[in-house]
Amino acid sequence: MTSTPAVLALGANLGDPMAALKGAIEALGQHPEIEIKSVSSIYQTDPVGGPEQPVYLNAVLLAQTTMTAHELLGVAHEIENSSHRTREVRWGPRTLDIDLITFGELIVTDEVLTVPHPRAQDREFVLVPWLEINPAAVLPGIGPIAGLAAARPTGAVRLTSALPFIELNP
Repeated sequence: MTSTPAVLALGANLGDPMAALKGAIEALGQHPEIEIKSVSSIYQTDPVGGPEQPVYLNAVLLAQTTMTAHELLGVAHEIENSSHRTREVRWGPRTLDIDLITFGELIVTDEVLTVPHPRAQDREFVLVPWLEINPAAVLPGIGPIAGLAAARPTGAVRLTSALPFIELNP
């Protein structure tokens, strides 16, 4: 069965954000069709857009999957729902957010999914953690993330901690 690389960005700013990120990473890693290859450190970031809200904790992970992009997004939404994610306010606070940033070289826009993520190149909280774990990464159709990250303002993303509690698939 063919395996496709995927980049997922995780964020949380309600409840216990660190526990939410850890739980999401563990849930993704326990899925039989997902192999986590690398997880970034945890970064603290200021909210972008939306209402006044607490700071976020963010991370990026690299995975391989035998699922389709839509199936992977479905799994991400199931994990968000298990963390009591609600979607009342666009860019509002959340217990957990999992975004599918890239899925191989796939470029698609439909009513359910857009990959690469349409705002990934503008989000320092995606670019900085992704750069940490894959400095040679390229955002399909856009360009190298190293150049995209270098073009962003600095200081909005602050290293919080590494993830020593995450055991990757063997």
